[in-house]
Amino acid sequence: MKEDFSEEDGVKAAELEGEFATMNGWEAESDAANLLNGLGIETDLHYKQMADLTGAQKVKVLLAQALFGNPDILLLDEPTNHLDLDAIAWLEEFLINFENTVIVVSHDRYFLNKVCTQIADIDYGKIQLYAGNYDFWYESSQLMIKQMKEANKKKEEKIKELQEFIQRFSANASKSKQATSRKRALEKIELDEIKPSSRKYPYIDFRPEREIGNEVLSVENLSKTIDGVKVLDNISFILGREDKVAFVGPNEQAKTVLFKILSGEMEPDEGSYKWGLTTSQAYFPKDNSKEFDNDDTIVDWLTQYSPVKDVTYVRGFLGRMLFAGEDGVKKVRVLSGGEKVRCMLSKMMISGSNVLILDEPTDHLDMESITALNNGMIKFPGVLLFSSRDHQIVETTANRIMEIVNGKLIDKITTYDEYLANDEMARKRQVFTVTDSEEEDD
Repeated sequence: MKEDFSEEDGVKAAELEGEFATMNGWEAESDAANLLNGLGIETDLHYKQMADLTGAQKVKVLLAQALFGNPDILLLDEPTNHLDLDAIAWLEEFLINFENTVIVVSHDRYFLNKVCTQIADIDYGKIQLYAGNYDFWYESSQLMIKQMKEANKKKEEKIKELQEFIQRFSANASKSKQATSRKRALEKIELDEIKPSSRKYPYIDFRPEREIGNEVLSVENLSKTIDGVKVLDNISFILGREDKVAFVGPNEQAKTVLFKILSGEMEPDEGSYKWGLTTSQAYFPKDNSKEFDNDDTIVDWLTQYSPVKDVTYVRGFLGRMLFAGEDGVKKVRVLSGGEKVRCMLSKMMISGSNVLILDEPTDHLDMESITALNNGMIKFPGVLLFSSRDHQIVETTANRIMEIVNGKLIDKITTYDEYLANDEMARKRQVFTVTDSEEEDD
């Protein structure tokens, strides 16, 4: 306290203390600790310098900073990036109970479904609000367009019927009143305006040419060492004809190495694998750069993989993936990341394979393409082996979960959410990350 502390100073100090209490200043430190702990920053790190933290820890601290102080409006841009699933679950619960306004941008559809009560659809520079979460917005917006198209079709049929009657009987004296009545009815019919959308959904439909038999894949004692690290250590499993297997966890190298071995692009150091006689495999590699290191046009590139060497047939598959008209003569070398992924998915569709191996197929894709891919994977009647950081795809598609930890295989016949709910350490290992390359849409 200063030496000449006056009565006026005392009044001012009392006012400041009251304002401090109103702002929950006395609880500020404990509130900050609760936020940090909830996001997975252990208590012994709370007084460390930011420079001493890892990249993922820094992101969590910055997120806690945004959440701190009960702001009136909370703006979050990809908040699940770099968070493990325990931290994401905590954030979901925090936002669900948050009483003020939250505006969030996220590629994580699962997160949006859990948290959002309204979806802002930005299309051609205009914003339209929909009540409900992401799935409800998707279903309702698609249903609305479908209903408007059906209503317009019925109106067009009615217009044609009225026009034909008027043409036939307008000059007929006995029918002139009826013709006049129908002219009035025709003038009252207005077609619903279906506004064009910048949002385009590809059509992804994997149709196997041959039904798969009971013997699909047998893997025995596979091992592989890369740069002195044993990424696969004596791995064994057997796949059945109804298996849709998601390989999860942060060890992306182990997943990619296994997929390369199973697709014949890499040899194991030890062990063996055997595909069933009725199987045919299509492989989506994580790095597709070799596929497009040539001067082929898109049509020529896809034709080499097509069982039918007909340009119209090939263009049909490209059209499903939003390559229309002159797009077919573009050189594959100059395609964007998203366009290359859509080409790879066209290749998988045209192959007619009954086993699909997909290594992070959502990289570079926009939300519309991810949704279309998700639907295509759900409908696929064959066997799937895939890895994806998209929680929604894994949860809605997989009926079997595998994770490679320190080279060893964890294998559970379960859904992804059940797998996580039953294993705390598994939740800690799963980290959802949106990379710059993933955000590079077409």
